[in-house]
Amino acid sequence: MTEDADPNRGSDANGNANRQATPESSRFPRLARVRASAGIALSQLTHARGRTVLTVLGITLAVLAATLLAGTGIGVIQTGQQQFDAAGRDVWITGGPVRFSPTGVGGFENSIVDAHGVESQLEAREDVKVVTPMSFQTVYVKSNESDYETLVGVGAPARGGSVQITNGTGFNRTDVHYADGNYTGPMTHEVVIDQRTAEMMNVSVGDSLYVGGTTGIARENEFTVVGVSPTFSRFLGTPSVVVHLSELQELTGATGADTATLMTLTVADGADPEAVAADIQADYPDYDVRTNQEQLTEILRDQAVIMAAGGSLVFLALLAGLALSVNVLLSHVYHQTRELAALKALGTSSSTLSLTLVAQALVLGTLGGLLGVALSFPAARGLNRLAQLLVGFGDVVVLPETVLAGGFAIAFVMSLVSSLAVSRQIAGIRPLDHL
Repeated sequence: MTEDADPNRGSDANGNANRQATPESSRFPRLARVRASAGIALSQLTHARGRTVLTVLGITLAVLAATLLAGTGIGVIQTGQQQFDAAGRDVWITGGPVRFSPTGVGGFENSIVDAHGVESQLEAREDVKVVTPMSFQTVYVKSNESDYETLVGVGAPARGGSVQITNGTGFNRTDVHYADGNYTGPMTHEVVIDQRTAEMMNVSVGDSLYVGGTTGIARENEFTVVGVSPTFSRFLGTPSVVVHLSELQELTGATGADTATLMTLTVADGADPEAVAADIQADYPDYDVRTNQEQLTEILRDQAVIMAAGGSLVFLALLAGLALSVNVLLSHVYHQTRELAALKALGTSSSTLSLTLVAQALVLGTLGGLLGVALSFPAARGLNRLAQLLVGFGDVVVLPETVLAGGFAIAFVMSLVSSLAVSRQIAGIRPLDHL
């Protein structure tokens, strides 16, 4: 009895039956469909290069917006934390928010009264090591080679370990003008400036500046530049001049109430800043006493509107990127209608065509995401340089790996969601209406 012939069987040299090789597309139909869809997708992308480039650029801009805004938020918080840590202070005392006083000299209404007296009382405590009252006022500043400019005048001791002096010596004498409250001591007429003020006024250590709450007072008070320091300008985010507290009070007419904007404290070794702050708050209920971390948190809370606006911009950037991706992919579908109709007429299934669009979207999203992440670095450097010039802060935009990974994920997810949204258009294509 002979065995029936089988077209899929053959014989080797020894007469053994072997199954003939079947085409790979017959054995792996899904793999063949994926390859076909990928081939069609790449063909369409390379054919319509203009639309491809525009789509990639749109996704790139969405990624840039998200990464830079998120990096700015993180950078602001980190910069604030670094500045507070660099200040070397444990406790902050304020009299509430700083208010403007348009009718007064200096423009600011400082709310801590009898600053020197409070300083003496606090320094007498065993758990307090250093007390530093500070005052901020607007002053007129002029050099022999420049006109008057309005800058922030700082009344503070520009000396000691917490103040960084990059050029010069800082103050050579203590605040002797206060003279136990009668302001009859000699004025040192020493001033410390930051680098931007030095460039603005074209002065350096040893040169003269005229400083006063009015131009008339400034003409009568010539100060000698004894140092250049970035400490206070970094804290304020603006060019500044630093003089002794009592001398700033004299220049701005604040000697009567002996006012200050805030006080910073360094606690004694081994003392708990939170406990010290709580005790001082009980003794001075009219003032706000906070630890270093609490003061930073309060400042960030005051800027909640700005931070919310930044978050809204990130959200809008995501929506804009998604809308752009959907719009461009719909445009792809519209301009490929004849080709898709022809493929459908030849028997290509709607699922294969949908897979083609998914492949296109993933390619576009990957390219846009990678380009957006790559461009985030030079964009962040440019923004940091601009911030350094404008406000004196560097590293305002920080790009940790989580932000970069999130930016790329945004591009990928946006493209995937967009492709799924436009895939529904494929089912409605009627070949006879377009051929």
